[in-house]
Amino acid sequence: MKKYSFRLQKLLDIRIDKEEECKRTFQKVQKDKFEAENKLNDLKNSYKKHNRVEQEDTTIERKMRQQYLSTLSNSINVATTDLEKKIKVVDDVRVELKQKQMDRKTVEILKEKSWQNYLKEQEAIEQKCNDEFALYGFFRNLKGGELSDR
Repeated sequence: MKKYSFRLQKLLDIRIDKEEECKRTFQKVQKDKFEAENKLNDLKNSYKKHNRVEQEDTTIERKMRQQYLSTLSNSINVATTDLEKKIKVVDDVRVELKQKQMDRKTVEILKEKSWQNYLKEQEAIEQKCNDEFALYGFFRNLKGGELSDR
């Protein structure tokens, strides 16, 4: 009986490695996106917290607060733009990951079909051997029966 070997195993291994690498990249960009979302939320919360006008504040305090809020507003705009870029990167990497998974699954399907064909061949070989043994046994019994009949 011959040993089963898949001719495209190296290709399958390469595609699995590429998929794993893409998964790691996806996790990294997703983490970056999550951090950008947290940063944006922190900035927005800080803006809400300092956006109150206090009657007791002096003109200088109001001016400083206004300056701080203006800086926060600019930071929020930058963080929003950064988050949008990170969302796009996550979407791009997600599409790439799906493609790599399809590539791997394609080769795995070929491997499964090849394995099934191998099993069918082995079953056919085994059946042929069993048929030959049965035929030899039949002829042996037939010859033995003829000799005892004479």
